[in-house]
Amino acid sequence: MAEAAKPAALTPDICIIGAGRDGIALAIAASAFGVPVVLVERGTIGGSPGPLAARALVAAAAGAGPDPVRIHDHIQRALATERANHTAERLTALGIRIVRGQARFTSRSTVTVERLQIKARRFVIATGARPAPLAIPGLDTLPVLDEAALAGLTRLPERPIVLGGGGTGAALAQALNRFGCATTLIAPEGLLPDHDAEAVALLRRRLTREGLDIHEGRAPLRAERSRSGLRLVLAGPAGEATVEGSHLLACGPLQPAIGGLDLDLGGIRHDASGVSVDKGLRTSNRRVHALGACAGGAAAAAPARAGDDHVGLLLRTLLFRQPVRIDPVSEPRIVWSRPEIAAIGLTEEEARARAGTIRVLRWPFSENAAAQASGETEGFVKAITDRKGRILGAVIVGDEAGELIAPWCVAMRAGLGIGAVAGLPLPAMGRSDASRSAALSFHAPLTTRPALRRLIGFLRRFG
Repeated sequence: MAEAAKPAALTPDICIIGAGRDGIALAIAASAFGVPVVLVERGTIGGSPGPLAARALVAAAAGAGPDPVRIHDHIQRALATERANHTAERLTALGIRIVRGQARFTSRSTVTVERLQIKARRFVIATGARPAPLAIPGLDTLPVLDEAALAGLTRLPERPIVLGGGGTGAALAQALNRFGCATTLIAPEGLLPDHDAEAVALLRRRLTREGLDIHEGRAPLRAERSRSGLRLVLAGPAGEATVEGSHLLACGPLQPAIGGLDLDLGGIRHDASGVSVDKGLRTSNRRVHALGACAGGAAAAAPARAGDDHVGLLLRTLLFRQPVRIDPVSEPRIVWSRPEIAAIGLTEEEARARAGTIRVLRWPFSENAAAQASGETEGFVKAITDRKGRILGAVIVGDEAGELIAPWCVAMRAGLGIGAVAGLPLPAMGRSDASRSAALSFHAPLTTRPALRRLIGFLRRFG
């Protein structure tokens, strides 16, 4: 039987490897400008449903009761909306060529999928990340869940053990505990180690009041089967300790999903942090860029959501040849717990170590009219500046912190000083006014300066 003819090579302007959220967003935006785009995906178009499912579960815990059916329906409604925007039919209708299969670099200018060659002018690696394997002896035979498993959740785990003290682990542990599950949170590196210590202390107090069992600074040594499901043996300064539960929910670190790409054949450097990129998201092969969670090098310190920003930057450089520069410090970091924690820039501890003399501006929500009216006064706004008022960082703890951080994001990205935030026309009696109050406090020391008081007294003589 004659061998089938080899398909003709594709020659698009842009080939995007990975049809997750970031890859799809870049493909849609580029195609809207009339740019030929090929999108390669070996798995599910739209990527993992885990992050959105986790976000929906946390949101449900703020208002819904512990009804598994209602929780499942709430998660499915959120996922259905996302899936509707990411169908292959819709992407094809937008002019995007979809190729299914494993992409492999076969040269610096060619990617091969099965027998199909793609010779694009530019390639973008957007394969994301996946949970890193848990190196815990005995765990391979025990019930382990991850974020993706939440998408199909039809029954609440009775006694979940959440492993991971980052933002996802803390928020999910609190949500499950609020649903009535006897939840244990294990945070080997501590609770939210990358966030402001004062903010973390406030959240820790809330979690403790709500009855969440928290183990910080204890790493799992081994896992064992027990009558209730599983048992984890933890290390610690005072000796071993054990916790038991029905399921283990793994919310640990992620690792870049770059296996199988044959990056070396494409002349693309990579390491444990991902595909090595410079501040312009370009790899060692100038035809290739990487974005989002699979990008390492200069992008390794970026928060998980940085891919949203990377899409806009890559559009500017790929379509308009504009120079771009990523700035991981100016990316917001959000913890969807209750209260929420939102931060951008340096923490107070980092600022003291790097910038020397700093100013810490703080305004509690207990002094904010909107917070008083709602009865939710726990939390604060904190801004860190240098002596001249340059904003080094900000953190907000409280209801809607993820939305309230927006003015600080704009100010830091635009290089504005604290005076710009102090002069913002914010809604009267709104929670956002706490940011303006904190910024205005930068000028409080001026009121006690004798020279300034003499100047005001002099001007008063003229009416």
